[in-house]
Amino acid sequence: MKYPEPDIKIDRLLQEGTVIPAHPLALTKDLQLDEQRQRRLTQYYIASGAGGVAVGVHTTQFKIRDPAVNLLEPVLRMAAEEIKKAALERLRGPGWPFIKVAGIVGPTDQAIREAKLAVRYGYDLGLLSMGGLKDLSETELVERARTIAGIIPLFGFYLQPAVGGRLLSYDFWREFAEIPNVCAIKVAAFNRYQTLDVVRAVCQSSRRDKIALYTGNDDNIVADLLTPYRFVIDGKQVEKKFVGGLLGHWAVWTNAAVKLLSEIRSGESDRQQIQDLLSKGVNVTDMNAAIFDAKNSFHGCIPGIHEILRRQGLLEGTWCLNPNEKLSPGQLEEIDRVCRNYPGYVDDSFVSNFLRQQIE
Repeated sequence: MKYPEPDIKIDRLLQEGTVIPAHPLALTKDLQLDEQRQRRLTQYYIASGAGGVAVGVHTTQFKIRDPAVNLLEPVLRMAAEEIKKAALERLRGPGWPFIKVAGIVGPTDQAIREAKLAVRYGYDLGLLSMGGLKDLSETELVERARTIAGIIPLFGFYLQPAVGGRLLSYDFWREFAEIPNVCAIKVAAFNRYQTLDVVRAVCQSSRRDKIALYTGNDDNIVADLLTPYRFVIDGKQVEKKFVGGLLGHWAVWTNAAVKLLSEIRSGESDRQQIQDLLSKGVNVTDMNAAIFDAKNSFHGCIPGIHEILRRQGLLEGTWCLNPNEKLSPGQLEEIDRVCRNYPGYVDDSFVSNFLRQQIE
């Protein structure tokens, strides 16, 4: 089988590492798509210095695929249109590397349809979820991945069970990494043991130099990005690092996230700076616990993201397609606390200037 490959510039940026926010869904009070704000969110991520966006993922709400909602196509299309528009307006041209990642879920037939839809709108990679497929064996999941890889280059995705994922073995990731156009893997297991399974499997793979690791562990962002993973493979030491993040946490305060990734890269060789960065990582995790509602098993994670964007003026409200997804009791107070305690980690002034420019 001939597998499609990503654009060279896109793959170079992907392998170097960048900030990829998981794109939220902008809704009106009556739960209709707010097109203006949906497009403005994409514009905000571009202006913030992110290197790409992931659309149709958990943060975009899986319910967009329900036939009665039917919003997967519009959100994929709108993001692609805004990225193309930005390239033309800024004279960057069609070769401007901004990574478009489309979420792909469901049984093989559904995943095929979603992959073809992503290709139609020019998406570079498909973030392939293994969640919700408990009836499939790991061997069947690998075959499903090979099928989708024949349509679009793959961004692997280890989603934590608390929000719909499933546990996957080292052997699964070892086989997955050998698929010819797996270009990256997002690890969002929220678990050190399971994260280690993925990294070790990639290091063992013959394709380890062609697969970029992205943290999706919103509870451990900075430590993931600072840690060199080293294993002895066939008598030689092999090292891999997380080069960037594809994160729901980076759907907010995105300009600050871009600065943080740059700071991490510049401080990797300085011991004191590494210690300072690890300390900042604890602060980031504290902020994430409030936004993602960790104390309530992440029930309010999407409304928590929406609340930050609402405060900044990027969204009108915190509404979700599932009426049961609301901020948990005490979550607002926790968000108030972290915003008050960590002002250096937010980008409120950047967003204010961005919105002012949009009006002008």
